[in-house]
Amino acid sequence: MKTKTDVTQLNEGQKAKVVEIHGGCGLIKKLDTLGIRPGVEIKKIGSQILKGPQILKIANTYVAIGFGMAKKIIVEKI
Repeated sequence: MKTKTDVTQLNEGQKAKVVEIHGGCGLIKKLDTLGIRPGVEIKKIGSQILKGPQILKIANTYVAIGFGMAKKIIVEKI
């Protein structure tokens, strides 16, 4: 069974597949414009201490999203 977690719980360098997003239409639309949507594979590049931004790689693009936003992205570890 694959483990579901949020993006903040991934280790640096770990890959995961987006399963669902817990948020309203605004959040879903914003993440979609960044390329983060269910079914997409992401890789966590790093994060800042004390609930700072989470840095992700989606395809060939690097994005930084806030900690609160990252908590709402549910993924399955690959």
